[in-house]
Amino acid sequence: MSMSRRELLQSLCRVGPAFLLASHPFHLCAQDTPVGDRRRLDDLEPLASDLLPTGVRSRFVDGINGLRMHVLEAGFESPGRPALLLLHGFPDLAYGWRHLMPILAEAGYHVIAPDQRGYGKTTGWDPDYDGDLASFRRLNLVRDALGLVYAFGYESLAGVIGHDFGAPIAAWCAIARPDVFRTVALMSAPYGGTPSIPFDTVNHPAKADSTDSPGLAAQLAALPRPRKHYQSYYSSRQANENLWHPPQGLHDFLRAYYHVKSGDWDGNHPFPLSSRKAEQMARMPTYYIMELDKGMAETVAEHMPTSEEVASNTWLPDHELSVYVAEFTRTGFQGGLNWYRAGSFGRAEQQIFAGRTIDQPAVYIAGSQDWGSYQSPGALQRMQNEACADFRGVHMIDGAGHWVQQEKPDETARHLLDFLSGTEWLLTPGQD
Repeated sequence: MSMSRRELLQSLCRVGPAFLLASHPFHLCAQDTPVGDRRRLDDLEPLASDLLPTGVRSRFVDGINGLRMHVLEAGFESPGRPALLLLHGFPDLAYGWRHLMPILAEAGYHVIAPDQRGYGKTTGWDPDYDGDLASFRRLNLVRDALGLVYAFGYESLAGVIGHDFGAPIAAWCAIARPDVFRTVALMSAPYGGTPSIPFDTVNHPAKADSTDSPGLAAQLAALPRPRKHYQSYYSSRQANENLWHPPQGLHDFLRAYYHVKSGDWDGNHPFPLSSRKAEQMARMPTYYIMELDKGMAETVAEHMPTSEEVASNTWLPDHELSVYVAEFTRTGFQGGLNWYRAGSFGRAEQQIFAGRTIDQPAVYIAGSQDWGSYQSPGALQRMQNEACADFRGVHMIDGAGHWVQQEKPDETARHLLDFLSGTEWLLTPGQD
């Protein structure tokens, strides 16, 4: 009897490890096997201690909203400390907090940083492009975070800190459960507020949108130099394969990607954009507004750092980059890419919070050479003036780009600790 492609792949994933190593195992098992048949992937080992700074450990926490979560932890030696939850973005891992965690722990905090849903050694998520996309909606990611907080025995935290795509999740943690997430620090991605619901339409009916102007995607494609938004590309079926198996190899792709978005690349000179019109958006570098006919692998390949630049990199030397290479070799990128695709699944339920602000103390930290602060025109201003009721300041760190907590961990920690020390009246350990 003939087998379907999926049945064949499932049977290959069940055979011995020697055959799997010869047959590109993780592509077969992680990407094509249904979630229920992927228990083999739960046999992962923690990160080796020699890959981590002194005082940081790697462990697993089971039963978190259907996940087995991989977590890095610091400041665990003495109980009763106030806790901080650190949420990474794309394409990152809990490992991205490795430089910051010991500093925060030394200051007296219990620091918890998970591989989020879709990333790293955390398992239980659906890796298929055509799989369970709704599980990646933002409020379900908040549920992941809340479950982890409760698993560690905390009723409330000193703060939640989110970087990149982790920043909107941290913001939604603060919106949905202000009793648990007592302060919020957003990094490299400003939060523009909750979605709205039409208001006072009984007496003043909303006017129909009569504009015939094309959307941003059509505007970008129609430019003399045709372009596309990176988030549209990340939502496409071909993005995972392009990032996972790039022409230059995964090591060189990640090296170039982290380099071009950092303060090390001399092309990063960000400034505010006046609108989301194509002509304005196209002023950003090509890693945000891509050439229409290129994938991200081809885009960043043009900015591969020199061997001298790699050798002088102190915030991501090759032995640390190898951790990223190993993890993404095994998992691919579809889990993280699904975050970009899941926005439409969650917008209606997010409207439950229409009009709500972040009322607890909030702060924003980013590199001065990071375009992430400006890629959504107006969001930085809305965060300060509308979305946050107790906003404590914007801190742009000189010499850093998008990976601010890795590039400048001491300066980042100083701003975080100053912020937290100013909110100590709010904070109790909250641990049973």
